[in-house]
Amino acid sequence: MIIRPQNLSTLTLLFGINGSIIPAIWRKVLFTVLVSSAVVAIHGTLFHFKVILTATPFTLWGLTLAIFLGFRNTVAYQRFWEARTLWGELLIVSRNLTRQSLSLLPDLGVEQRRHLGQGLIVFSHALKNHLRADPPYEPAQQWIGDGKLKQHLPNAVLGELGKGYMNAVRETQAGTAAQLNIDQQLTRLSYVLGGCERIKGTPIPYPYILMLHRVVHVYCFLLPFCLVDAIGWFTPFAVCVLAYTFFGLDALGDQIADPFDRQPNDLPLDAMCRNVEIAVLELLDEEAPLVLQAKDGVLL
Repeated sequence: MIIRPQNLSTLTLLFGINGSIIPAIWRKVLFTVLVSSAVVAIHGTLFHFKVILTATPFTLWGLTLAIFLGFRNTVAYQRFWEARTLWGELLIVSRNLTRQSLSLLPDLGVEQRRHLGQGLIVFSHALKNHLRADPPYEPAQQWIGDGKLKQHLPNAVLGELGKGYMNAVRETQAGTAAQLNIDQQLTRLSYVLGGCERIKGTPIPYPYILMLHRVVHVYCFLLPFCLVDAIGWFTPFAVCVLAYTFFGLDALGDQIADPFDRQPNDLPLDAMCRNVEIAVLELLDEEAPLVLQAKDGVLL
């Protein structure tokens, strides 16, 4: 996630590269500007044939393209915000379960309480690796400790958490009310897991994305033939601005459509896992690590 610097100056807003979408699209924009310059140099003529394009079709195409891009980016942001809500829920539930292990299970041993708290931390890291298609989180397999390799580590950790908390309730004879409250929190963790998997496993339909990519490229490559007779050598600059807008919106939608990836505009799952770790350990009066800081304006 890009961290917005405070006290932004006008120069930073206009010319800043760090934290912008430019690194992802500059090659496309540069190629479009070069094509525009070539069109101006040949006066819009291809093989002795003057290409005449008026502003009317480009106005209609641009309006339609803007609507399509706006719709796709709205859907992508809805996915991004739902994912952020789910990970916020994960942090809340981790705090609740740790707090309940202290308040509802006061007779629980320190080591057993620490083991359950560690399970919450392990669950967050295992879920992060699962969503990012990274190698399985090894401490999760060690925390389960049954010697069997699990294909779905977050689900396995959640199952062991359920057994651990219910055993703790029975050992401390905390009663049915405590059992129901703790089970409710564990159920919320299950919803978090399922919701994240739904977002990860249901991408925006590929034909829709393919159509948008093609239309954006065709529009930007044909635009110079419309502008060359009207504004001459100012055409490359005008095309550069429009290409930056359309390519930028297209690339931004691609990035946030999969909020669990490692691109600059995706969710900072590493930092969120660290927040879970800090919340759990501090409630248990354990030494907690420091909050992760952004590197070059990007929080991972």
